[in-house]
This record gives sequence, C-alpha cells and structure tokens, in this order.
Amino acid sequence: MVAHINGELVVWEGERLAFERLQQRLARRRGAGALAAARAWPAHLVVFDVVRLKGADLTSWPYARRRAALETLFTDTPLTAPFTLCPSTTDPATARDWLTWTSAGLEGLCFKRLTDPYRAGTTWGKYKLRVTTEAIVGAVTGTPAAPRTLLGRYDDTGRLRYTGRTVALARTAAAALADALAPAVGEHPWAGRSFTAGWGSRDVLEVRLVDPQLVVEVAVDVARDGAGRWRHPVRLHRVRAEMHPMQVPEFGGRD
Repeated sequence: MVAHINGELVVWEGERLAFERLQQRLARRRGAGALAAARAWPAHLVVFDVVRLKGADLTSWPYARRRAALETLFTDTPLTAPFTLCPSTTDPATARDWLTWTSAGLEGLCFKRLTDPYRAGTTWGKYKLRVTTEAIVGAVTGTPAAPRTLLGRYDDTGRLRYTGRTVALARTAAAALADALAPAVGEHPWAGRSFTAGWGSRDVLEVRLVDPQLVVEVAVDVARDGAGRWRHPVRLHRVRAEMHPMQVPEFGGRD
C-alpha cells in the first residue's frame, strides 16, 4: 500500500522528548556519524495526517474524514515503530489532561477544524502552555539602560546554573530592571563563562555580569532541553525585589 502521510520526527530519551537530540541527528546527516547518532538516539515519526492513499488524492476531504482514514491505515496495515499515530480527541477534558504531560516535554496542543480540507503550509493552530515562575538575574546583554537578562537558578549543590534568556524588554520594563540591578562584586559564579546567542547558535554573546541577588518573575513555556534549561526565550513579567534568591525554584525542578 502506498500512502503519503504527514508527521513530525521526535526522539525519546530518559522519559522525555529530547528536541536537542533530534537537532544533533540533523547535524550529522552522512557517514559514520549519522549512523552512530541514529543508533544512539532512534527517532519516531508521529503521524497526524494522510493526503494520498492507494493512489487517491485526499486533500479535498475534511480533516475528520482524513483522520478516520489514517486510523484505519494504522489498524489494517498495521504500521508499527518507528511510525506512531498521533493521539487525537474532540473531548475538552482529555485535552486538558494532555496538558499535564509537561514533564515529558509536551509544549502544548495543536488543533485543526474537523471540516477543513488539506492545505499546504501551516493550517494548524497551536496552544502553548505557559506558566509564571521565578529566576535570578545573573548577567545582562545590551546597554545598562536597556538590558536583556540572562537568568539562573541554584541546583541542589548550590551552583548557579544558567536556565534561560529573556526576549527584548519593553522600555519601561528595561528601565525598572536597570534601576534594580547592581554590578558584580568579587567572585561571580559565571565568571569566565560564555553564552551563545540562541538555540543552536554558535555566536557568543557579550555579557555584563551583575550581582546575582535580584529575583524576577517570568512567563515561560514548558519546553526544556536535556539539561533543564528553557528552550525558548522567556518574557519578563516583573521584578520580585522582596524575594531572596534561595526562594526561587531549584534548577531542573518543576515550576
């Protein structure tokens, strides 16, 4: 049977979806390195749509009909690993339950109208789960008057670990943060450390270390890499000058 299916590649490692392993595999596309990466980090294709089946074009079908055809394909073939049928539901309670799977690396949910035909490009909506939590400002980029923060948390050994970076700050938020920051004095836990400009980037940031005493509240999505860092930039919500750094959630823990 010939079928044209749509899906997303994922790598599962240590009870979580490991996006960084998938990136490492994509960087090793040929030769012995690619083979070794495939053996170390096997990928699965999570299938969520079918657009051609047995020579028939299904793109004009509504999604509900294509989904039924996809489920039948998995039942009748049957397709097995590395192919995996993406779960689907129209029940709000089930969807809310899936949003509790954040510890496994689930970022949120995708959704599509049951009556929509297939269209190339992005026709799916996405609901990303975001939470509000705290972190410690350990360094900044930009100018002192318009800082962009690098955030940290202490781990269970008392070491300040880098956990994420904010998006560009609005002028009022940058001014409030600049007024609350103090220059680093004496030995700093990040002295001599370099930071990259973003996920997968090799560009090194120019940073100014600050006294790691200021706590800020940030809005984050739940995607983390294998080390426990937020994979996407975070949004500064407010300064929490009343909080002590040791009151901030521990690095790697759940918010």
